[in-house]
Amino acid sequence: MCEDETAPDHLIGAAAQGNEEALAELFEHFRPRLKTMVRLRLDHRLQGRVDPSDVVQESFIDLVRELPAYSQKQAIPLFLWMRLVTGQRLMRVHREYLGTKKRDASREISLQAHALQVDPGSMAEQLLAGTTSPSNAAVRAEKRDHLRQALDRMKACDKEIIALRNFENLDNVEAAVVLGISESAASKRYVRALKRLQQILCEIPELDQEFRLRGDDQAE
Repeated sequence: MCEDETAPDHLIGAAAQGNEEALAELFEHFRPRLKTMVRLRLDHRLQGRVDPSDVVQESFIDLVRELPAYSQKQAIPLFLWMRLVTGQRLMRVHREYLGTKKRDASREISLQAHALQVDPGSMAEQLLAGTTSPSNAAVRAEKRDHLRQALDRMKACDKEIIALRNFENLDNVEAAVVLGISESAASKRYVRALKRLQQILCEIPELDQEFRLRGDDQAE
């Protein structure tokens, strides 16, 4: 995890024990990262209709309600639990707006997979951040389209690990927990994903050499 995102240990300990005030402070601390997670996974059909900030704020109600159960088990690190609960809130938003029926088990499974999938358009915006001046709308839009097409050629698991490590600022251990794989497997997947993305970008003259992600030389 990035150093500037490290939360005070005493707050983490207190919240893990069920202290709602500590949870509220941590929620404010982690709000930007939770918002990034939602923005990356918000269905493109809902962009402009649903504000990621609202999804994150609504998730705080869920966090407070589920804190007692978490404090008893503490099965995963606190931030990853907050991220999980926020993701569940996003799934409910998708269900509400996209009209998935609650009792349709097959559609529910599909929705869950889709709700947590990285949206190529949102990921393209993250990649473009800091590279093209926002004032040059035409150039930015063209590059975003090229990037979206490039990302569509990547496997979902490759986009996911890049999003986790580069945009959500999860370290290798955290990414492994989220993906349910070993730390070694997460590290290898990240290296392969970066190489694959770079190969694709090299095939697009407009994008070649413009992007450099954390871990281009090595994964942590």
